[in-house]
Amino acid sequence: MDNVIILAGGQGKRMKADMPKPMFKVLGETMLEWVIGACEKSGLSNICVVKGYKGEMIDEYLGGRYETVLQAERLGTAHAVMQAIPFMEKNSDGNTLVLCGDAPFIDSQTINNSLAMHKENGNSVTVITSEVENPFGYGRIIRSENGITSIVEEKDATDEQKKIREINSGAYWFKTSDLLEALSLVTTNNSQGEYYLTDTIYILLGKGKKADAFISENPDVVLGANDRKGLLMLNKTARENIIGKHLENGVEFTCTDGITIGRDVEIGEGTQILSGTVLTGKTVIGKNCVIGPDCIIENSTVGDNTKLNYVQCYDSQIDDSVKIGPFVQIRPGSHIMTGAKIGDFVEIKNSVIGEGTAVAHLTYVGDSDVGAYVNFGCGVVTVNYDGEKKSRCTIEDNSFIGCNTNLVAPVTVGKGAYTAAGSTITRDVPPDALAIERAKLEMREGYAIKKLKNRKKK
Repeated sequence: MDNVIILAGGQGKRMKADMPKPMFKVLGETMLEWVIGACEKSGLSNICVVKGYKGEMIDEYLGGRYETVLQAERLGTAHAVMQAIPFMEKNSDGNTLVLCGDAPFIDSQTINNSLAMHKENGNSVTVITSEVENPFGYGRIIRSENGITSIVEEKDATDEQKKIREINSGAYWFKTSDLLEALSLVTTNNSQGEYYLTDTIYILLGKGKKADAFISENPDVVLGANDRKGLLMLNKTARENIIGKHLENGVEFTCTDGITIGRDVEIGEGTQILSGTVLTGKTVIGKNCVIGPDCIIENSTVGDNTKLNYVQCYDSQIDDSVKIGPFVQIRPGSHIMTGAKIGDFVEIKNSVIGEGTAVAHLTYVGDSDVGAYVNFGCGVVTVNYDGEKKSRCTIEDNSFIGCNTNLVAPVTVGKGAYTAAGSTITRDVPPDALAIERAKLEMREGYAIKKLKNRKKK
């Protein structure tokens, strides 16, 4: 079995925040999760995360998904990997991938292709590299006919070496047994007094082992962030790359201002995404939709030919040919069925809205099962909470709910039934009936004149 070690112990002091650097987010996901996701997509599941500063935050985030080990002192990259020696010794026959938890753009294709080359060439170590236009600040890869001979840092490079565009990403494949041997020989004989992982390459070469480099087709594998400006650039890069992918797939963007799309979001061809829209999580958008402006859709499914305008939707399903907005919130557990129309200032929570149903405006539908072709007047409320428990309403097909009706759950409105405007419905309404439930009107003549005089005195 192949191992993965993710180095996630960095503090990131220049971020000016009290948390591990890999926990900072790119497009709403931690950098650590980006790296883990690439490993999982590659079929690698034997993962160990090396934590350090505020390591308990890493443990809490992972929730036991993967093994963690603590680097109590920050004594270099090789020292971080040393903390995972017991983890590697449990599976020492295969290979080990070492990744940086704050370099989020490693991808599954690079991981798989570099491992294939690593195995095919019988390498002891394979460095994952990238060719970039401006290599300043990165370690340069020095090659020979038989592989690589060294990695030269910027400060140590000659003028000729500085022209090399192939740089070290900080990601490596090792034969696990060779890595274990090399780690035992790494010393702190350097200006920083630290254990460098790159020293393992020289050690292995000195033992006659083969070292080589795999050039990733993804130039962003080298990118990381040391401060907030760098983090902003990571978000910008990720955002532009994802929008570019959707453009190639036939999605329309007339303007990209404020648009953020998560890396797992799927969008059908012909759909138009308008400014200010944020799509995150496992969201799937169908074909020929109009989403926006200023929509937030999270972990939800939207069918074909649907229009959402100023809508926030979380953990819900919206079917085909639905029109929603403006200023609508769809809360978790909701299902808006085909052809439904939901107008301005409406909130739907944990409810089913049936096919062709209209919820025009200023209405709250919570914990309800609404049938097909129901009409809601303005200001309707399903009163679903009595202070102790929540109950459901059932509103059957072709019902008509009059303006400012309160449906006090649990209550059922039968098929084709009507409720009169201003009613507070506390009992089930039979099919095809008209329910009128209002208090008796009481008149107090002259009351307003007295109140007006008192107000004037004040």
